[in-house]
Amino acid sequence: MTRKNFSLLIFILVLFGFALWSIVPFNAKLLGPNGLRLGLDLKGGSQLLYEADLSKKSSSITDEEAMSAVIRKIQRRVNEYGVAEPMIQKEGTDRILVQLPGIKDISRAINLIGETGMLYFAEQKFDETGKPEFDEDGNPVFKDEPAKAINKDGNKEELTGKYLKRAWQDLGAYNEPLVRFEWDSEGAYLFEQITERNLHKQLAIFVDEKVISAPVVQAVISDSGQITGSFTLDEVEDLVTQLNSGALDVPLALIDQRDVDATLGADSVRKSILAVEIGLILLLLFMFLYYRLPGLVACVSLGIYGVFLLAIFKLFHANLTLTLPGIAAAILSLGMAVDANILIFERVKEELRAGRTLGAAVEAGFNRAWPAIWDSNVTTFIACIILFWLGGTFGAFMVRGFALTLFIGVALSMFTAIVVTRTFLRIIVNTRLVTNPAAYGVKT
Repeated sequence: MTRKNFSLLIFILVLFGFALWSIVPFNAKLLGPNGLRLGLDLKGGSQLLYEADLSKKSSSITDEEAMSAVIRKIQRRVNEYGVAEPMIQKEGTDRILVQLPGIKDISRAINLIGETGMLYFAEQKFDETGKPEFDEDGNPVFKDEPAKAINKDGNKEELTGKYLKRAWQDLGAYNEPLVRFEWDSEGAYLFEQITERNLHKQLAIFVDEKVISAPVVQAVISDSGQITGSFTLDEVEDLVTQLNSGALDVPLALIDQRDVDATLGADSVRKSILAVEIGLILLLLFMFLYYRLPGLVACVSLGIYGVFLLAIFKLFHANLTLTLPGIAAAILSLGMAVDANILIFERVKEELRAGRTLGAAVEAGFNRAWPAIWDSNVTTFIACIILFWLGGTFGAFMVRGFALTLFIGVALSMFTAIVVTRTFLRIIVNTRLVTNPAAYGVKT
């Protein structure tokens, strides 16, 4: 055994050991919460597609910056809502795809995600005689713009949720749900001036241009306050989440909503696993019976390939989601890995029939099969990139999952066919463990 082959063998074994170690702690569950991250089609849940109105963004930021900020805030809202492993990603230039596996109350989730969450205060209107104005229903009328005050730099500034330090749930004197909030230093400075000039007057609290409450200011307040109203516990919790996540930089419109039944996903998983088991058994039998020793080596390489693929999904858990098309792509890439081995072994058999020695036949077989393997796989890579781009552009997340899984699987198949299989065959040939051509599928 040459030093190079020995080093490659050690590298493969160490890499295989690490990959095996990363996927073993599944708590006897290959799929599910302790295993791989499942997509909506396998776990069930809801998918929401939003369109952002970029015409209403601030002129000081670009479209890309506005979309990134909205995605970050949606991520915080969904995480606080308690959805396990949500996936939120940009689709095209102005769309956001939100996948919520296992979600139950979809209406509440839609309200939580889509609401802008803009907090501000408005002062009560008074007529020329100093009397408060009321509408036809007898409700007080408030000014159309947020209350302003002089900031520390001497400029007039609106008091909005951007100065909010934090908000939290609480109970009032009669156990009614309410929201308490705390300003940062600049917000406290503005709030103190606003409450001082509105002492014993109503000050309306708006969230997304809706009056939440309009309490009478009983004292001058600076750094904190509270929002009361006819709230349920869920409404208070959602309001706190919206305020703490910050106001969305642009309004969102829900343009598509889809629900996926979890029982359909479970049935799909069961049938997919059965198909994989049957296909693998037939594949391994064919490789071993037709190609003999090289076929056995290929089977071992395919086992290593499977461990590597599962390890990638486990290690990159946050960015890779296994869907039903993803499973199909993994099976397809497995077939391409077999195809690469078949090209190599057929070349080896041709060289042996031409009278070459075993070592020379193995090397020539790999070298002459490589151009065909490279061309076919590069073509597949290009197709995967196009599918991934088109899937992102048109919001087809299952197409993206298929393309990404196929890309990873084909790249791994090239590695196992060219590096793993070649190293094992070189070691067998160099150590002269098996020298009979019949063991390599060639009749003497």
